[in-house]
Amino acid sequence: MTRKLVAALFTSVDGIVSAPNEFQLDSFDDDLGAFMGQSIGAVDDVILGRVSYTEWAGYFPTSNDPFADFINPVNKHVASRTLTQADLAWNNSTLIDGDLVDFVTALKASEGRDISVCGSISVVRQMVLAGLMDELTLITHPVIAGSGRHLFDDAPQTRLALVDVQKTEKGNALLTYGPRA
Repeated sequence: MTRKLVAALFTSVDGIVSAPNEFQLDSFDDDLGAFMGQSIGAVDDVILGRVSYTEWAGYFPTSNDPFADFINPVNKHVASRTLTQADLAWNNSTLIDGDLVDFVTALKASEGRDISVCGSISVVRQMVLAGLMDELTLITHPVIAGSGRHLFDDAPQTRLALVDVQKTEKGNALLTYGPRA
């Protein structure tokens, strides 16, 4: 059985996925918290890009944030061309050696539960375009961010299938996409 590769990214109505802490503001609610808890409950491996790893490694190891209870002990695989294994001081962190697509393909074929790409916009993009992402949930907050990075700038046209839709109490739309058959 193949493990699922999943990702959930916060986005604004205008499609901005970078720095969600700047636009989420008051839209996080209990429904969204329940979704996030359910999502991470099925994960035992996480893939992080260099930027997310560096930011998170400086925050979560000493944080009281509830997400820290998940992210600190989980296996973290870091995709980076500039970091070395010696740079990865955060517990359970290993540098991905070699091609990212090959690594993820092998990880999906191994034993375990779901694999999540956390944050890491460029990694999510690469996995979707490589056809390896089984579920991508875009958590659209009811706000126009105005500026920032989009997930699929200059990407080739890629058809996806909408596999689930949820709406939260504060108006967040959770749209889950998978590969189109």
